[in-house]
Amino acid sequence: MSDEHKAAIAAGRIEAAAVRDYLEALETHRPRPGRRQSTESLNAKKDAIDTQIAEAKPIKRLLLMQERRDVEAAIEALQVEPDMASVEEGFVTHAVNYGQRKGIQYATWREFGVPAEMLARAGITRGG
Repeated sequence: MSDEHKAAIAAGRIEAAAVRDYLEALETHRPRPGRRQSTESLNAKKDAIDTQIAEAKPIKRLLLMQERRDVEAAIEALQVEPDMASVEEGFVTHAVNYGQRKGIQYATWREFGVPAEMLARAGITRGG
């Protein structure tokens, strides 16, 4: 394998990682229908579960313990925010080459949910 081929493979990995990181952050933090739960409401729910666990029969206690873990995971997820500026910059830097190499059209990026402004910053246009 030539040095040029190795360099192309390495560049492809970097581009793919930058695009993947941005798309995952975009998808994870995309607004969803309905009310978004706050940390306060989730903590109140967790406290209510803790109260119920103390008096529950074994099978109900098991289910409540799992529900408590689910609520704790939701609380943690609310506290972890990706560095959007960083993943956006990586996307802007690498998306056009990645998209050209993979044959991804403007409409496909938009269908996924990438904002038109982000595509413009990345140099991805409707014409190709």
